[in-house]
Amino acid sequence: MSTPQTNPCITCGACCASFRVDFAREELQSEGGCVPDGLAVELNHSLSRMRGTDHARPRCAALVGTVGIKASCGIYEWRPGPCREFGLRAPMGIGDEACARARARHGLSPL
Repeated sequence: MSTPQTNPCITCGACCASFRVDFAREELQSEGGCVPDGLAVELNHSLSRMRGTDHARPRCAALVGTVGIKASCGIYEWRPGPCREFGLRAPMGIGDEACARARARHGLSPL
């Protein structure tokens, strides 16, 4: 298992700048959840999306830093479910297909 110093996710951020992030509206702070409302856009009565993830070149509004150098989630403790579920083994240095696609999009080798 990696330590915070060796966790590749701490310096990566490729997933946050590659994929659309849709989540249940109930995860918004205004609905009793943890995700700050200002970082999300409403899609419909049941779904919200992290700001910036639907752009032609996605980049989540909560992403801080430079992809591949030093990047992190500015709301890590309050991030939505899809972010919590993505790349669960990446902190251990074990990537999956989606992680590899995101890293390749930013010129990074797979984990």
